Amino acid sequence: MNEIVKFIKDAGVFYIATIDGDKPRVRPFGFTMEYQKRIYFCTSNKKNVYNQLKSNPYFEACTLSKDMRWIRLQGKAVFDSSTDAKAKAFEVMPGLAKIYTTEDFEVFYVEDAEATMYSMKDEPRTINL
Repeated sequence: MNEIVKFIKDAGVFYIATIDGDKPRVRPFGFTMEYQKRIYFCTSNKKNVYNQLKSNPYFEACTLSKDMRWIRLQGKAVFDSSTDAKAKAFEVMPGLAKIYTTEDFEVFYVEDAEATMYSMKDEPRTINL
């Protein structure tokens, strides 16, 4: 799991795809953390992505490294309303407090996750988390 989180963090920006009705929606994200042996992300409960994940929790994330390797992470979003998880996110990235209020801040982790790592040279490698 550390390898996956490190890869995503090192890339900086990654993209999360959700379903809105019958249409795909993709948007950039910039926060991830490992907490309690899970990969976490965050958003606002006022954003469309939140409503889309509540309606259909399955999503996929993708990012590309500077050396042209990429990762696809898929699974099910599980929202964690615990104050500990939210506090940890603010600790990991203090700048989140400038973007979100405690009322709209949401964290979620990926359950039933599968990450596949790709490169132009090697065969894909899949990791079940």
